[in-house]
Amino acid sequence: MNFIAGAFKPPCNITVRFSDGKTRKQNSIKKENGKTATVPVFLSQETISGEVVVEPIQGKKVEHNGVKIELLGQIELYFDRGNFYDFTSLVRELDVPGEIYERKTYPFEFSTVEMPYESYNGVNVRLRYILKVTISRNYVSNIVEYQEFCVHNFTSPPTINNSIKMEVGIEDCLHIEFEYNKSKYHLKDVIVGKIYFLLVRIKIKNMELEIRRRESTGSGPNTYVETETLAKFELMDGAPVRGESIPIRLFLSPYELTPTYRNVNNKFGVKYYLNLVLVDEEDRRYFKQQEITLYRLQETSQDSSSVRTGPGKS
Repeated sequence: MNFIAGAFKPPCNITVRFSDGKTRKQNSIKKENGKTATVPVFLSQETISGEVVVEPIQGKKVEHNGVKIELLGQIELYFDRGNFYDFTSLVRELDVPGEIYERKTYPFEFSTVEMPYESYNGVNVRLRYILKVTISRNYVSNIVEYQEFCVHNFTSPPTINNSIKMEVGIEDCLHIEFEYNKSKYHLKDVIVGKIYFLLVRIKIKNMELEIRRRESTGSGPNTYVETETLAKFELMDGAPVRGESIPIRLFLSPYELTPTYRNVNNKFGVKYYLNLVLVDEEDRRYFKQQEITLYRLQETSQDSSSVRTGPGKS
């Protein structure tokens, strides 16, 4: 038996367009095939609208039992790949059963959608928002098209933001005091601090500051924890002496950071740490880790000029 090439291709093409897709701020996301795509960014409580274009392939018609579009917020855990947990699910019927002979355009609108969590693509979990168009058919598989978009949620600066002060050391060998100017930082912030050497009786070769992300997924005995080092910043090269003070100034904007997530839909959490690393001349490493909180601050009007400020924004 000979099969005709392309015989099982869908009889139509589906395109999803956002009303303000060209003027809205864009964000890059990684797709399942490893490639990156640029998608528009929305905020919670915004209205998401646009149009779906169904275009039959020349010479073909599409018989269907209805056309619908869904707005889905989904969490996928990679150890449970293929199973999505929907925390947001909205649907709009676009067409009643019938036939499509020529290009047809369906407008859609989801008003003031509550999207409580930010989009996230981690090591063991991803949280995504998609528009899913389904053309239902009898006897043959449905025709489905997906369009992903990104969600960011802004946070007001904290009213209380205490500095971090700690003394650490090894008895009779090393005693240092370090200080960070605050414990909560927005994603474009600068970490400012200093390290003060009170006692130095080991030969330190160098010192660096790391930003680490700890992602935890699942719960109980099925909890998976993955720690990534996102940045390394050399603070000192050479041996310090007692009484010496080393300044810290680390810009966060060059790194791909997300806000801190404490417990997203009982599925995962993401925390960030500043990890101070000292290495002595025998290559022994000494660590001191401190958790910090990251949040997304509302951008200035200049930075957000491409973000539409329509009535749907909260």
